[in-house]
Amino acid sequence: MTTIDLVAAASVVEACRAVTHGAARALLAAGGGKPDMAIDQNQIVAYDLAHAASAVENARAVLDYGAKGDLEARIACAFVADVAHDVAVRILGREADWGVPIGAMDGVMGFVRTYRAAAFVADLGDALTAASGGPKHLDPDFEMVADSFRRFAEDKIRPQAEHVHRHNADVPEDVIAGLAELGGFGLSVPEEYEGFASGGESDYLGMVVATEELSRGSLGIGGSLITRPEILTRALVKGGTEEQKREWLPKLASAEILVAVAVTEPDYGSDVANLKATATKTVDGSSYAINGVKTWCTFAGRADALMLLARTDPDRAKSHRGLSLFIVPKPRGDGHGFMFTQSHGGKMEGRPIDTIGYRGMHSYEIAFEDWHVPAANLIGGEAGLGRGFYLQMEGFENGRLQTAARAVGVMQAAYEASVLYAQNRNVFGRLIETYQLNKAKLARMAVIIQASRQFSYQVARLMAKGEGAMEASMVKAYVCRAAEWVTREAMQIHGGMGYAEEFPVSRYFVDARVLSIFEGADETLCLKVIARRLLEQAGAN
Repeated sequence: MTTIDLVAAASVVEACRAVTHGAARALLAAGGGKPDMAIDQNQIVAYDLAHAASAVENARAVLDYGAKGDLEARIACAFVADVAHDVAVRILGREADWGVPIGAMDGVMGFVRTYRAAAFVADLGDALTAASGGPKHLDPDFEMVADSFRRFAEDKIRPQAEHVHRHNADVPEDVIAGLAELGGFGLSVPEEYEGFASGGESDYLGMVVATEELSRGSLGIGGSLITRPEILTRALVKGGTEEQKREWLPKLASAEILVAVAVTEPDYGSDVANLKATATKTVDGSSYAINGVKTWCTFAGRADALMLLARTDPDRAKSHRGLSLFIVPKPRGDGHGFMFTQSHGGKMEGRPIDTIGYRGMHSYEIAFEDWHVPAANLIGGEAGLGRGFYLQMEGFENGRLQTAARAVGVMQAAYEASVLYAQNRNVFGRLIETYQLNKAKLARMAVIIQASRQFSYQVARLMAKGEGAMEASMVKAYVCRAAEWVTREAMQIHGGMGYAEEFPVSRYFVDARVLSIFEGADETLCLKVIARRLLEQAGAN
């Protein structure tokens, strides 16, 4: 039996960190000490570096988990070995670009051989199947949160998930009402505004736990419902006036008001500095006229209001500083498009964007033509002019953590479906769970899921202390890419039935594909956020 060595695992993680830190220094030097220039001239290396560094930080997080028991230690060693292998593959043949000598990873290969050995991984697969993927090690209070949202997802969400997916239907109203009754929309609303947030660790960790369980039921009609109001909530808490907080936060907590986010534009995607939609103050000063087009506005049909980012200072074109954030009320529509008008002639028209997965929430392209919004709905009032980008990012940083939690939920659903199928499907006279290859697949799935979950927990704790912005980007980058592999393997274990719509595993696969696109496209997140920050840190040290 393989001896578990967490001390060696920690040494391997530090060796991998040394490689990524060295690569950041080399990349910075190649760009003349200018991070943006270095990244633009070396995008391939910068992108790989961002993903490698994210995986390494995930490995660091799983070391603490590994100290909690034998099975946990085996999970940690298996994950660290996979991360070290991934780093080694990324630098192979590109050592000069990474600023490392040939053979830089030779010192960790003994560990990799031990904990990626076929027999070790297959045996771990058996143990993890028997242990339902391994313990989460949540405190009792958070176990209660998980249990409450898990039961809601089982009772209300899962029975309707396939129908909504296949028919591209709307989120059922009983799901919205039930989640509101459970308090799901008030998890990030402070207690003084009729929510449940107390300002501590529980706010972030509770949101992660709840989001995972809802996403395990369905990404399309469960996992994303509480994200959008949470984004607006954090923007209001950070920069809203007291009157705005008292007006909107209780309504968000009770789901009297449901929200969609209108930031992205057709020609600019993640390039927020170039947004063109305008908000122009009317002559009498009572309102702003919104003109322009927004796209990928998820849930915009059913929503009662939009959190909209618009340019209020035309003299600051191509700048974050000319953008302001508004709460734009609207009538409710459905998933098949809408057009609303105002008495003065203002118009808002929503065109649905059909997607291969993530159905139920529905995404829209929305055109605004002189749509008036009260001046009182400028978040922060006059003091909020030009601060919209920064207030929006206050919500989006936690949105990245939530997206990672959504990915964990989807992966968990795919893993559970795969175990059940493998335990009941016979091929060539044997249950497919008995084949070594499938044991290894299930092992790697469970290891990735548990490591991703524990990293999410760690980032939640960091964010509760006002830290972890970088780690929130890293957990999203790593976990969302991992979800694509896990759900792909889940389909493969199902064989031909994995490609059939009558099994939900096909839904998990197409749903997982969106995770690396929204809440910050993977390439933009890696190059503009993670790699840039790594190079900035390299320059400061």
